[in-house]
Amino acid sequence: MIDATAFCYRAFYAVRGLSTSFGQPTNAIYGFINMLNKVLKEHRPEFLAVCFDVSRDTFRTKKFAEYKIQRPPMPDELGSQIPLIKEIVASYGIAIVEREGYEADDIIATLSSKSKKKGIPVTIVSSDKDMLQLVDEDIIVFSPYKDEGTFYDREKVIERFGVGPERITDIIALMGDSVDNIPGVPGIGEKTALGLIKEFGSLESLLGGIEKIKSEKIKSAVNGNIEQIKLNKELAVLDNGIGLEFEPEKLKIKDPDNRELVRLFKRLEFKKFLKELGAEEDERAPSIEAVELEDKDLKDILKPQDELILYGDNIDNLVFYAKDKVRRVKSPGANFKRILADPGIRKTGYDLKLLKVSLESSGIGFEGLYFDIMVAAYLVNPSRPGYALNDLALEYSGVLSGPAGIGAADALSVIRELRPRLEDELGKRSLLRLFEDTEMPLVSVLARMEATGIKIDLKMLDGLSKDLEKRLIKLIEEIYEISGCQFNINSPKQLRDILFERLKLPVVKRSKTGPSTDEEVLRKLADRHELPAMLLEYRQLMKLKSTYIDALPQLVDKKTGRIHTSFNQTVTETGRLSSSNPNLQNLPVKTELGRNIRKAVVAFDKDSLLLSCDYSQVELRVLAHLSKDSNLISAFMEGKDIHRITASLIYGLNEDDISEPMRESAKRVNFGIIYGLTSYGLSRDLKIGIDEAQVFIEAYFSRYPQVKDYLEGQIHFAREEGFVSTMLGRRRYLPEINNKNQGIRQFAERQAVNTPIQGSASDLIKLAMIRIDKQIRREKMKSVMIIQVHDELVFNMVKGEEKEFIGLVRRGMEEAIELDIPLKVDIKRGRNWSEMEEVK
Repeated sequence: MIDATAFCYRAFYAVRGLSTSFGQPTNAIYGFINMLNKVLKEHRPEFLAVCFDVSRDTFRTKKFAEYKIQRPPMPDELGSQIPLIKEIVASYGIAIVEREGYEADDIIATLSSKSKKKGIPVTIVSSDKDMLQLVDEDIIVFSPYKDEGTFYDREKVIERFGVGPERITDIIALMGDSVDNIPGVPGIGEKTALGLIKEFGSLESLLGGIEKIKSEKIKSAVNGNIEQIKLNKELAVLDNGIGLEFEPEKLKIKDPDNRELVRLFKRLEFKKFLKELGAEEDERAPSIEAVELEDKDLKDILKPQDELILYGDNIDNLVFYAKDKVRRVKSPGANFKRILADPGIRKTGYDLKLLKVSLESSGIGFEGLYFDIMVAAYLVNPSRPGYALNDLALEYSGVLSGPAGIGAADALSVIRELRPRLEDELGKRSLLRLFEDTEMPLVSVLARMEATGIKIDLKMLDGLSKDLEKRLIKLIEEIYEISGCQFNINSPKQLRDILFERLKLPVVKRSKTGPSTDEEVLRKLADRHELPAMLLEYRQLMKLKSTYIDALPQLVDKKTGRIHTSFNQTVTETGRLSSSNPNLQNLPVKTELGRNIRKAVVAFDKDSLLLSCDYSQVELRVLAHLSKDSNLISAFMEGKDIHRITASLIYGLNEDDISEPMRESAKRVNFGIIYGLTSYGLSRDLKIGIDEAQVFIEAYFSRYPQVKDYLEGQIHFAREEGFVSTMLGRRRYLPEINNKNQGIRQFAERQAVNTPIQGSASDLIKLAMIRIDKQIRREKMKSVMIIQVHDELVFNMVKGEEKEFIGLVRRGMEEAIELDIPLKVDIKRGRNWSEMEEVK
């Protein structure tokens, strides 16, 4: 019996960086197959059961809510491999056994017990310590790692632990299990636990004779944790009484389906396993006809009314589809360049933004962008981890690429086949208008922004780096002084020793390797000691130094002298744009250092200024429009301070009597409501009691009752339909909205609340970008759009165009869409992105 889930995790973390050319992670699959083959070849079992966990909600979580709570959800990269592992196991002719609400351990315990009663000996394949409790004369545990592996019978368990299998759960009850978040008794590790159980014979004898424990420290620790120790034992004992039918014949290994295994191994690009099956991968690809595009027959190949289907990321590797043939650009001349630049010839392809940036950097115009497969697939399903063409080919067409990746000819065939399929999917989801009017025009806008780039003051960044270096050296010295010793600040292990052993600070939460030292923990400990706050400052400074101050100069293009960030259109599930190399979205603006980094973003030359245009409280305005709440709408229509108004309504005071702390609290609630704020979250933010926070939230909803109705309506709609949508119809699917797990379900509910608001705000700024870009080009202005961050657009504005340009941008943003309340834009200008004066 194989503890499959445990091996999947182990293989996932042991074999890193293995994936197919189309982006499918395969490390866990590869490691699992190796383990399975080892068992099959070396031990030749006649009967085999591969057992999987099905749910994190088990009888243990009902007894102890924190059981495995620190274990994060299964990584997406691993989750995508589990179904494939199951397909492979089934193709091997091996039975899979699983049961909702139970872990693989309990399934194995039950099957082992039933097998033993029928007189059938059992070998359990597992490397988990808790499995050893099952060992007896008929049941052994085989750990396949370390050379030939290790068989644990009763004698081997005693040799390893000094106690018999029946005492393993006693040891776990005392020392805990960091993997399953079973809390150990403070001060008791494996060595101490073993010593106590050896001395007293059993956990029950120990708890009945606590006064006989020699060490006062251990005696006090055990005495203060009796109930937890008893609970730990209950959690550690495996359940061997699950209502599973045990029919040995169903567990008998059948003949493998080699044809299916070949298909799977080809799909996963496992040459080693294909070779073992005697199969070879067919790497042949359709031929591509190379044509001179300057000859007289060009007009017969491409006509103006044709849709040009093309693929490539630069002019040298560009291939296209015409007259039922795949053709390659051999020596592009004026005629073909005119075709590329003709907005009347519709272009269909994959990642057209990348191609446009490349072509235009080579002086070749590229217009008429009509259908981008990547963007369409994103709109259809914005929750995918990625939109690699190989992935889409596999999902929609079943096309598998070879180890070298998908070939150009295959890529064109896939694009040609996917275009009508994705267009149909967009139509079914009422997304065609969003795709045609917003997302596709935006591709060209973003390409122009990327090609234009951002200018950086390198001298200023160099000075900032040197100043920060001195600041860090001083901070490190202060950390050493307050800690009482020198240590590696970046080492979690050494940091744990300082915080929890030397300074005796309380353990807030645990990870697999011991007490956690993450940001949340340090923030909670900052009230007890000054070191955690200093560590937080150190981490923030190091992150800004490495991510921006030292990294930005390395990103400057030698040809243009500017940084050309990538604006990503297919990343977030709400429709927001993101950026990379560098990520401008995460640059802090509330800290002095963050503002100084922004100061390094400067106007292109002495004859231009930066213009920053930021939507004012756009998400709250969208909320007012969507909810139709009369109080919220009237506050905006009257041009009042929305946070002061909210505070006056909640506290029952006149606006003039509202203090700044009251306004700040109301501001947190105003914006928190958009993100599904809970009483716990508000209590943490405002540092007040949960009951007080709940009263605050209830007071808010009593003053804005239609907001409450709207938010509840969104959650109800998501439960019924499985998705929510923005004002422009952008959808986000929420399959976990009806999950039995309360934490998972509540997270989906918060997404149901937030997505229509944040997503509509994202759609709004995209419409503004398209409108402004169109006006700039129509008026043939020299001023250009260069940055988009959340609700802000930044332009390089040329002197002499200021008055006309500011008006153009203000109208473009404030009139991008019609809401029940007016949109407002705050505009500033200056020589850099930080030191700016307001424009009235």
